[in-house]
Amino acid sequence: MPAYLIGHIRVRDDARWAEYRSRVPGTLAPWRGELLFRGRRADVFSGEQPHPETVVLRFPDVASIEAWHRSADYQALIPIREAAADVVLASYASDD
Repeated sequence: MPAYLIGHIRVRDDARWAEYRSRVPGTLAPWRGELLFRGRRADVFSGEQPHPETVVLRFPDVASIEAWHRSADYQALIPIREAAADVVLASYASDD
């Protein structure tokens, strides 16, 4: 079943964030990850959402997300991500 990685983002350093974003796609292919959506919040209809940006990636399964996140290629990008933005990443398994 497909699994999804959802990131909620608040950028603090545009230049570092641009570097991080430009390098992430190259880390996805070995795990068959793909970008489904990246955008800015338009509105909040219920509750609170402090992060103005969201990204959604799809992978074949949760194990692929975990392997991608542990991969040396992605681990090398984490310091850049942490310097550039406040990011909450969570994986979700599909019910279908």
